[in-house]
Amino acid sequence: MAASGRAVRSNSKSTGMNTDIDIWQPREKVPKDRSVRLRVMPEQSNDYRVVVFGAGGVGKSSLVLRFVRGTFRESYIPTIEDTYRQVISCNKQVCTLQITDTTGSHQFPAMQRLSISKGHAFILVYSITSRQSLEELKPIYDEIIEIKHDLEHIPVMLVGNKCDEINREVPTSECAELAKRWNCAFLETSAKTNHNVKELFQELLQLEKRRTMSLQLETKKTKSQKRKEKLKGKCNLM
Repeated sequence: MAASGRAVRSNSKSTGMNTDIDIWQPREKVPKDRSVRLRVMPEQSNDYRVVVFGAGGVGKSSLVLRFVRGTFRESYIPTIEDTYRQVISCNKQVCTLQITDTTGSHQFPAMQRLSISKGHAFILVYSITSRQSLEELKPIYDEIIEIKHDLEHIPVMLVGNKCDEINREVPTSECAELAKRWNCAFLETSAKTNHNVKELFQELLQLEKRRTMSLQLETKKTKSQKRKEKLKGKCNLM
């Protein structure tokens, strides 16, 4: 890369010769602004944000992947935070269901508080094979209360995953009672067998009372479909 500068001519009189000498003088360096500005894409106003909380290994990612992609993975891969999107119907308009799969670690409290403050609905997942995973949900629930203040109009689901497992540590009746105290809905699921996975998200959306939410998109009927519906009620005389 060529250096930038300017040439200055001067006469050399020390040698007794009238000689022009080019003296190269670099230009003054202009300090560069090294600050990096990140352009963050704004969230759409019609996004409906669902946040999934739970201890590591309870199957949060498996539930989300089973719902969004219809797949299940046997291996456990720890999550820091992943976001998945699904098109749904909101007030008979198309909107985006944004599902945030959070970390099961306690190392990111600021990230957890941010997810709660931005969330519209919450899924609290524990494993029926681990009582400890249920205990770890209680401080998360308390923090949701602290940030949101009132859960009367905020959908919350308490979810017991891995209900296909034999070694149960948490009775169904105990969590049903806990859900009543927390004023939230309760469901047991299995991401492995796909039991109650779609029902989980459908019921969560139905808990939203401030708007009409559905996994089924509202589609406009074509003229031919309307004509067929009219003909269904008519009888042919022989």
